[in-house]
Amino acid sequence: MTKTLHPVAGSTALLTIMIFWVSTVSSEVSGNADWVMAVKTAIPWGFIVLVPALMATGISGMHLGAGRRGALLARKRWRMQVIAANGLLILVPSALFLAMRAQAGQFDAAFFAVQGVELAAGAVNIALLGLNMADGLRMTGRLRRRAA
Repeated sequence: MTKTLHPVAGSTALLTIMIFWVSTVSSEVSGNADWVMAVKTAIPWGFIVLVPALMATGISGMHLGAGRRGALLARKRWRMQVIAANGLLILVPSALFLAMRAQAGQFDAAFFAVQGVELAAGAVNIALLGLNMADGLRMTGRLRRRAA
């Protein structure tokens, strides 16, 4: 079951973060304050999907990697630590701050500064999750290893 849960949970987490990121950029580019407010208000509700998916990915990954060693696994573990820290220290607080500001209609310099940080941190997590997915596929033999 863990072999099925891990890629499903990881893909769900990656897709959810990508939806958050693309929705944020799209709403800002539109210039529609109502759309920005809707997106920023919805994102914290998306944590209901994202947090369990990330937890399931981490827990199932630890079970799959138990007793194993190797460069790919070490990189995946390091990336997951960065992803978790980035999420807990930057992304979640930013999303809550932005949701409160958007609901109050406060689209000021602080809003845009925090949103810039959030977009950058989200892009980092998307990239790291994507790299972890590629390394996971290499570990299972579904993707060829890179030439040395």
